[in-house]
Amino acid sequence: MITAEQAIETLTHFQPGTDGLARKSQELCLGLVRHSSQPFSRNQFEPGHITCTALVRHPSQPLVLMMHHHRLHRWLLPGGHVELSDDSLSAAAAREAVEETTIQLDLSIPPVLAGIDVHGIPPKKDEPFHLHHDLIWCLRAVSDAIEVTDEAPQVTWAAASDFDRLQIADSIRNSILRAGLLA
Repeated sequence: MITAEQAIETLTHFQPGTDGLARKSQELCLGLVRHSSQPFSRNQFEPGHITCTALVRHPSQPLVLMMHHHRLHRWLLPGGHVELSDDSLSAAAAREAVEETTIQLDLSIPPVLAGIDVHGIPPKKDEPFHLHHDLIWCLRAVSDAIEVTDEAPQVTWAAASDFDRLQIADSIRNSILRAGLLA
C-alpha cells in the first residue's frame, strides 16, 4: 500500500526546471497528499485524487507510446487510478500501461518521475467534475508489440513529428523533453 509519506518524498524530489505548469502541479499534488485523508482514492472528488501515467519509450527508436482515450476522445499516455494492490506510484503507472495497451515493460530499468500535471476530468453519470493530480512516469518497453483494448481503441508509437497532428498536450510534451526521450 502506498503511503502519503512515500508520495511526499517522491513529489519533493521532482525537479520541474523552468516548466511553470509542472511546478504549480507539484505544489497542488503536495497540498493534496499533505492535507487529504484519501489522496489515492478514486472516490475522493474534492479536491481530486492522485493518478499515475506511463510515458513509455520505445526500446530502440525515438518513439513514445500513445493511446486514443475511449472517453475523452484524445491522444494521451496510458494511465489511470491508483489501486490498493499497487506497491508504488510508478507501479500504478506500469500496471495501467499493461492493462490498456498490453505493452511489456523492461522492469530492470528504474522508473523516473518525468512530469506532474493537474487537470480536470469531465463529469460522468456517477462522478462529478474533479481533478486528476497526475504523476507521469518514464518507463521503457522491451518490444514494440502493442494492442488495442476497450480502454484504448487506438494505440501507436509516436515520434515528435506526430505531436501536432495528434494534438499532444503541452504537459506531455514537456514531460517527454524533461525525460530526454525525443530531444
